[in-house]
Amino acid sequence: MYIPKHFKIDDEDQIYEFIEKYSFATLYSTHNGEPYATHLPLILKKEENALYGHFARPNGQWKDIGNQTVLVVFQGPHCYISPSWYEINDAVPTWNYVSIHLYGKVDIIEDEKVIFDSLNEMVNKYEKPDSPYNLKNVDSRYVEGMSKGIVAFKITINKIEAKAKLSQNHPVERQELIIENLEKTADQDNLEVAALMKKNL
Repeated sequence: MYIPKHFKIDDEDQIYEFIEKYSFATLYSTHNGEPYATHLPLILKKEENALYGHFARPNGQWKDIGNQTVLVVFQGPHCYISPSWYEINDAVPTWNYVSIHLYGKVDIIEDEKVIFDSLNEMVNKYEKPDSPYNLKNVDSRYVEGMSKGIVAFKITINKIEAKAKLSQNHPVERQELIIENLEKTADQDNLEVAALMKKNL
């Protein structure tokens, strides 16, 4: 990923925070000799330096993914930045965003307990704290049957690239004008980008 020095994220905790918050990712590999992508939620295991997830079994991407380096992209908030918000007329539009790229090797998981634990952790992550649903309460035969329709995997991370393009290359006064205009909208991405810009300042 192209990352000018202004936009590089070096803080590991911040990177992991983004991955956990924006955990619906895109997994890229080469499949049948062509670029291929699957969109899916992933669970980060910091202590293992790994990501866990699963494919639908009919998705053939898993069949030739083992002997290559894969790319996982986590896309954070993003929004259009209008030059009309600036204090000058000679300017062009841009786009502010946060994106994390992870590279690694994939291992297919066969162990049924590891598969169940991974699925259960994913369900618990996305269910609300007061939700009555828990995978452990579902009939084990049903879960076992459904599990046959997926292929679980682990990605061991060997490289991370992280970028937050938040107008850091502009004067503080201009960044404040951008924040002010983003906060005038009800768009969630605009508000999240504004909050990140404020944190930077």
